[in-house]
Amino acid sequence: MSSITLIGTGNMARAIGTLAVAGGNTVEVMGRDQSKADDLARVQGGGATAGKWGAVPAGDIVITALLYDGVVPVVAEYGDALAGKIIVDISNPFNATFDGLAHGEETSIAQEVAKVAPAGASVVKAFNTIFRNVLENGRPDVFIAGDDAQAKVHVATFVESLGLRPLDVGGLRMAHWLEGMGLVTVSLAGNGVGHWGFALGVDEFTG
Repeated sequence: MSSITLIGTGNMARAIGTLAVAGGNTVEVMGRDQSKADDLARVQGGGATAGKWGAVPAGDIVITALLYDGVVPVVAEYGDALAGKIIVDISNPFNATFDGLAHGEETSIAQEVAKVAPAGASVVKAFNTIFRNVLENGRPDVFIAGDDAQAKVHVATFVESLGLRPLDVGGLRMAHWLEGMGLVTVSLAGNGVGHWGFALGVDEFTG
């Protein structure tokens, strides 16, 4: 099993942490508000702990469960504390009208994280195409992108421990298109599907 640190104490941190504990993983929570981190760790149970903001994370996999505009600044703030870690960005940088990406360029939050991450850290994009309620109640596919093949293997193993199927979409440049898939998912919820109880996935047809 994996050791993970969740930076953030919101709904996605709670959902991923709960699944991680159930899957037998070691879980640490970090938040700027220490009381919220303590509370989340206590609710998750399973030996989950609360770390101190800015300290070296206990987890080999560090999941930044933050709003998109906070991810890069927080990774820069942690600095060398993240050296040698696998940093998993789960954010979606939507614009205010939810019809485009906030950065407006062919980049991604994960790619921007890679620019400020310390030496030896690897960056993977994952979980951004899944609504929190689906993660809590369903078994969606988890698309992952990254340049470090071994880091993706570690993330895929963690995803499998949650009872989910990891699907590798390629290098870190594909994180931009995963963010686009996140936008398509939201648009489907508001239009063709009409509700939030679904996820994009892959059906295989052979023969």
